[in-house]
Amino acid sequence: MRTPRLSELPPVNGAWIEIDVSRQCLSLWQGEQVAHSCEVSTAQAGTGQQEGSGRTPLGWHYIRAAIGRGAPLDGVFRGRRFTGEVYSDSLAKAHPSRDWILTRILWLCGLETGFNRGECVDSQRRYIYLHGTPPDQPMGVARSHGCIRMRNADLVLMIEKAPPGTPVWLHE
Repeated sequence: MRTPRLSELPPVNGAWIEIDVSRQCLSLWQGEQVAHSCEVSTAQAGTGQQEGSGRTPLGWHYIRAAIGRGAPLDGVFRGRRFTGEVYSDSLAKAHPSRDWILTRILWLCGLETGFNRGECVDSQRRYIYLHGTPPDQPMGVARSHGCIRMRNADLVLMIEKAPPGTPVWLHE
């Protein structure tokens, strides 16, 4: 387990997000108090920084962009663009191999050069997101391809309470 350095301690003021991969839990902090917590789903392959690994990266990140404000709940995204589709059972049957990115996207950017930023470990270039997932997908179970999957209601709250620039700490 990686221990954060003193310079990595969470901010005392303002919002920040903690994602505990071992517990599959996200906590939205306001200073030193948890304002909201929820179950999430991180990578089925576990944690790791390497591009192409299908693993969830660890360490300090920040929200680079919030995408999808105004899109419908269960709106489908491909390439960070709303496709105009809304997820349904019939759409899922028509595209059984799709890794669904729904509702909103919070795109992460690593803050630790050589660990989750730069070269082949860059979280932003790996397209690591917090994003919505179909309602039949379990939370609290590692099932993603590297991103952090969330329920719609929790994701919509995050996009309102954790704007771009918000620090995010992923740890085991």
